Amino acid sequence: MLSEVADRVHRIEHAYVNVYLVTDDDGRVLVVDTGLPATWDLLGQALRDLGRRPSDIAAVVLTHAHFDHTGSAAALQSRLGVPIWLHDEDTTIAAHPYRYAHENVRAMYPLRYPASLRILASMVSAGALRVRGVKGLRHVEPGGTLPVPGAPHVIFTPGHTFGHCALHLPDRDVLLTGDALVTLDPYTGRRGPQIIAGAATADSSLALVSLDRLVPYDSGSTTLLPGHGEPWTGGVADAVERARTVGAH
Repeated sequence: MLSEVADRVHRIEHAYVNVYLVTDDDGRVLVVDTGLPATWDLLGQALRDLGRRPSDIAAVVLTHAHFDHTGSAAALQSRLGVPIWLHDEDTTIAAHPYRYAHENVRAMYPLRYPASLRILASMVSAGALRVRGVKGLRHVEPGGTLPVPGAPHVIFTPGHTFGHCALHLPDRDVLLTGDALVTLDPYTGRRGPQIIAGAATADSSLALVSLDRLVPYDSGSTTLLPGHGEPWTGGVADAVERARTVGAH
C-alpha cells in the first residue's frame, strides 16, 4: 500500500519492509531501498498511482545492502538501466546478498521472540531467499549531497553494516534512517525506536554510537522514516534516546 508520509515522499510497506519514493516537481523519482523481490510489482503500481512511469525513476539509493533492501535492485538496474548508489563498504554484500556480518546466531531468535515468526515468514514469502546480487554501483560519499531527486545529504551511520548511511532531505525535513534506527525489529517483533538485533547487525556497539550522528538533523518536527516500522514524528533526539534505552539484543 502506498502512502505519502512527508512532502513528496511516499512509502511502500510490504512484508514488514519499507521502500520510499521521493518525487520532484520535474517528474523524476528516487527510490530509497528496494525491498524484497515481490516488491517489484508493487513498485510498478505505486508509480502508476503517482502518475509516473518506470522511465521516471532517475536513481536508487541503498542505505545498505542487506537482502531485504536490495530485492528489486538487480531488476531496476538490468531492465530499466537505473543507476544505483551505495557506500563502498557494502558493495561486497550487494554482490553476495547472504554474505554479511552479524553478531548473533539467527536461528535462536524465533525461539526467544515468537512474535518474529510471522514477520520472518512474510519476508520469506516475499522472496527473502531468492535475492539476486547487484554490481556496478555508484559510490555514496558521506557528508556529500547526491545528484538525485530530493538532493539527499548522506550521513554515515555504520554498525548495522559497515557501510550503512542515512539520508537527510533538508527541504522536506525528513530523515531516512534505513536500519540505523527502526521502529520495528523483524528479529524480535518489538516496536518503537531501536537498533536492529544482533541477528542482522554487524556491530551493535558501533550502531549505538552512530545514533549520535542523527541528532544534529533534528529540527523538532523532523519526520523519521525507518527501514522497518512506522514513521516517527516524536523527534529524532527522543527516538535516539529510546533506542539507547532498548539497547542491543
